[in-house]
Amino acid sequence: MSQNKPATELKQAVLALKPYFRQAAAFSFFAGLLALAPSGYMLEVYDRVVNSRSHMTLWMLTLLVLGAYLLMEILEWVRSQIMHEAAMAFDHKLSDRVFSAIFEANLKKLPGGTAQPMNDFRSVRDFFFAPVLLAAMEAPVSLVFLLLIFAISPVLGWASVVSAIVQTFVGWLNERSTQPPLAAAGRGAIAAQHYADGTLRNAQVIESMGMLRDIHRRWMDKQREFLGLQAQASAHAGFYQALSKFWQTTVSSMLLGLGAWLVLRNQLPGGAAYMIVGSILGGRVLAPLIQVISQWQSFVNARTAYERLDSLLTAVPPRPPGMALPPPQGQLLVDNIVAAAPGSQVPILRGVQFALQPGEVLAVVGPSASGKTTLARLLVGLWPAANGKVRLDGADVYTWNKSELGPYLGYLPQGVELFEGTVAENIARFGVIDQAKVEAAALAVGLHEFILALPSGYANPVGRDGAMLSGGQRQRVALARAIYGNPTFVVLDEPNSSLDEQGDAALAGAIAQLKSRGTTFVVMTHRTSVLGVADKMLVLKDGQTQLFGPRDEVLKALNEAAAKARQASSPVPVAAASA
Repeated sequence: MSQNKPATELKQAVLALKPYFRQAAAFSFFAGLLALAPSGYMLEVYDRVVNSRSHMTLWMLTLLVLGAYLLMEILEWVRSQIMHEAAMAFDHKLSDRVFSAIFEANLKKLPGGTAQPMNDFRSVRDFFFAPVLLAAMEAPVSLVFLLLIFAISPVLGWASVVSAIVQTFVGWLNERSTQPPLAAAGRGAIAAQHYADGTLRNAQVIESMGMLRDIHRRWMDKQREFLGLQAQASAHAGFYQALSKFWQTTVSSMLLGLGAWLVLRNQLPGGAAYMIVGSILGGRVLAPLIQVISQWQSFVNARTAYERLDSLLTAVPPRPPGMALPPPQGQLLVDNIVAAAPGSQVPILRGVQFALQPGEVLAVVGPSASGKTTLARLLVGLWPAANGKVRLDGADVYTWNKSELGPYLGYLPQGVELFEGTVAENIARFGVIDQAKVEAAALAVGLHEFILALPSGYANPVGRDGAMLSGGQRQRVALARAIYGNPTFVVLDEPNSSLDEQGDAALAGAIAQLKSRGTTFVVMTHRTSVLGVADKMLVLKDGQTQLFGPRDEVLKALNEAAAKARQASSPVPVAAASA
């Protein structure tokens, strides 16, 4: 027996807003009923004022209808405020979750790891007080108007029913013709935006090698594609909106003419006044449908945004809250890990295992594409292992709450990233700035004197992506950030790739200083300057362990292997060959 599929996280968030929808619907209903005020005013003026010729009656009726108009506007304003509160409740419930999902999707290289889901979230949130949704809330009032038309005359009532069916059919045609190109245009717009973002990130390369014209041409091709689809959808939507308004005007005149025909046949109780009322009510029956059709594009955009956002939150479920763990001491165990890039089935690391005690320094060496950067990402819990675990003090690093683990962990990625802010903010990881700790980290990496020479010292901005600093300076600031607060475990991926000899010496000194305090280090490197402070070495090749052990033993084995390789590749002497 099949069971109903459980509601997704996004759907549950929307369903939690039911009380707001009920209140808004109630206000819509009563505000819609007050739309009868003009018809009632007209009937009373014809019946009472014209016959009695009483000015007082006219004044009182006018005051009443003005009061009804004022009350209707107040009710509609309250309805809008309720839906705005619903949007804010939705934002409060999901905004942090969406941001976290985008961040995690970006880490795992999954679809949705861009700013687009945040735009989708804003589109869904703003839809709660969009005109198309407010118009849909007025549909129940249309049924009341339809019943009143039937009370006036069944002939007018059935004519209104037929007109509503035709109007609904026009709306269905509008959806069928506009939804596919609008969805395709949305995908094209996202692709063009991503391409533009990539272009801006590589602006220096494009400018220096004269690639701008060709890059711009490709971007314009993507722009023209989605703009063409948008134009196609807008053309279809415009046609059906015009058809819908034409039908509304036609129905009003048709009902008026049909009412006149019934009056001439003495089949309309109430006479000419009800003929006019029936025509007005018939237009009110169609009004919500007209508004929905005219605003249909916003509905399609919100629905597409909802589907994309729902897919992201489903693909990246929230991590369950784990038990709080004590601060780590730095004991590392890499247990036979097999790992691939997120979204790939091709393993990069295969069967890598080793262990480190607190205060030990491991240097990881190997040729390019040997898996060093992948290992670094696993060690700090950015990527999960397909098999095996990375454990720090016995706890799985990947599942450890990063908010708890972060202060005890330092990480310097191969691609150095600084954030827009001051030098001190970047070193202090944008938390509460402890100036003593900031200066201690800068001193450890030999950056203190340089920072003091800046116009604003530690308060000097680094610029976007650290553009105000050189490559070596950016790397030193990032290194200071990694060791800020004397973390327990530090992973450095090619930390000296942009450093000069002085920077190399400062790096080795910083590692030795923290090592003496019990910090465990894993350093991926191509250069030998760090080996002097290393206790152990790991040699990777093609994602597998070639050598692991104490530094001197591994270096001896590497030297012996190199000597044998040189001896095997050297030419055989002629005399020896003759003998």
